[in-house]
Amino acid sequence: MNMPPHPPASQPHQQSALPGCWWHPSRPTGLSCVRCGRPACPDCLREASVGYQCIDCVQTGRREQKVQRYTPRTVAGAQVSHRPVVTPVLIVLNVLVYVITAAQAGSLTGNDSAPAFTDGVLWPLALAGEDQWWRLIVSGFLHYGPIHLAVNMLALWILGRDMETLLGRVRFTALYLVSLLGGAVAVYLFDDVNRGTAGASGAIYGLLGAMLVAVIRLRLNPAYAIGTIVLNLIITVSLPGISLLGHLGGLVVGALVAAAMVYAPAKGRRYWQGGAVAMLVIALLVLVFVRDAQLASVVCGYRGDQLLCTPPSA
Repeated sequence: MNMPPHPPASQPHQQSALPGCWWHPSRPTGLSCVRCGRPACPDCLREASVGYQCIDCVQTGRREQKVQRYTPRTVAGAQVSHRPVVTPVLIVLNVLVYVITAAQAGSLTGNDSAPAFTDGVLWPLALAGEDQWWRLIVSGFLHYGPIHLAVNMLALWILGRDMETLLGRVRFTALYLVSLLGGAVAVYLFDDVNRGTAGASGAIYGLLGAMLVAVIRLRLNPAYAIGTIVLNLIITVSLPGISLLGHLGGLVVGALVAAAMVYAPAKGRRYWQGGAVAMLVIALLVLVFVRDAQLASVVCGYRGDQLLCTPPSA
């Protein structure tokens, strides 16, 4: 390290006129710190990008650099961000799928007759008889008409922004998809095997469950979250044609995913979160295989272009 030269030992009358070092007052010096301006002897100076800084300013600069490098994080370990990305992307995907089905059907309200809709709706008989597993996920991006789509997308926009900020993009995506899967699995396990189900409601109820867990973790008043969930469940029960099982499945799974994310220990947080979510997905898939075994006697076949399946009891 290059150090500033020591002042010459000669000319004692000039040394006496020089100020003393801030840290060694008995050492006259003509040098000073470029940052604070205090006089300093060569032993108390360190080379900087421009000139020399005293030892105190060097330590202060290091502390400031550490503070600048520190990134504030949420209770889930995500970097604080105020710009949601995944939420609008999911909305665009849902709208795009609806536009495709409406174009195929030639109707805004009768889009459920489109081939893309019938091939993706959650129909337990087709899933069991033909092993069409994609229906568990694809059905979550299908909607019965524009009102169904608008209600779900509005709820996704309201809930998704806050949850994405809290969890981060990757965790939020996992929460949404696993909740969607949880709602579909609940329908497959317990609903009418010859009834089609579609919509993003399972994933959205997963966000509701996650919101409740997050509020409790942050020690906020959970009354609003609980009231919102209860109100939505009452609407679900009151209106005909709405899948209560899909909503409850998404709600429970979403709460479990959120609990794994916000209660994971800080040390090794990502491994705890990833492991817990992976175990939950495995458990859901095991339930799917169990249900598939129960419906093993389902017989499916095509009559022309139409897929026909016979229930086990037939």
